[in-house]
Amino acid sequence: MSRYSRMLLLFMHAITNDRDRVHSFVFGTRLTNITRYLRHRDVDIALAKIGGIVEDWSGGTRIGHALRTFNMEWSRRVLGQGPVVLLITDGLDRDAGEGLAVEIERLHKSCRRLIWLNPLLRFDGYQPITKGAKAIIRHVDDFRTVHNLASLRDLTDVLGQQPTRRSEGISEWVRQSEGGTG
Repeated sequence: MSRYSRMLLLFMHAITNDRDRVHSFVFGTRLTNITRYLRHRDVDIALAKIGGIVEDWSGGTRIGHALRTFNMEWSRRVLGQGPVVLLITDGLDRDAGEGLAVEIERLHKSCRRLIWLNPLLRFDGYQPITKGAKAIIRHVDDFRTVHNLASLRDLTDVLGQQPTRRSEGISEWVRQSEGGTG
C-alpha cells in the first residue's frame, strides 16, 4: 500500500476540502484519525502533519484490530448519518484476518454503503484468497481498484450516484473467494 499512500491522501484531501462531514482514518498496526489534518487548505502542510503523527507507516496491517478500534471508539460519532464508507486496503493482514470477519460485518451494518478499494485488483488474475480478503469481500457493497488517476475518476463518478447495496458483480467475487467457479 505504501506506493499508493501519497496519491490516496491527496485524493482524500481534495474530498475533505470539497465536502462536509468527511472523516478519514489511516491504519497500519493501529488506527489514526487524520481528519483535522486533511482539513488544512495547503496539501503539503496537511501531508507533513499526517506524516508526523502516523507512527506505523510500512509496518504491515492489522485490519481486524484497526476496524475493532474504529467500531468501538469512532463508529457512533462519525457514522450516524448512514454514510458511504471507503475502505482502502489490499486486504493483506499481518494477523491473518484475526477478528476481521466480525468487525467488517459490524462496519457494514453501520453504514449505508461500504466500498472496498483495492490496488491489487488492477492485476488481471487477482483473487481475494487471503483470509483477510475473504472476510472483507463478504461484507462489501462494491469492490473497485484504486491504483491510478483513472480509477479515482471512476470512483468519483460512483460516489456521485445514489448509494445502493451490493453492486452487480460483487456476488461473483464472493463466490470466487469461497472457492466456487462462478
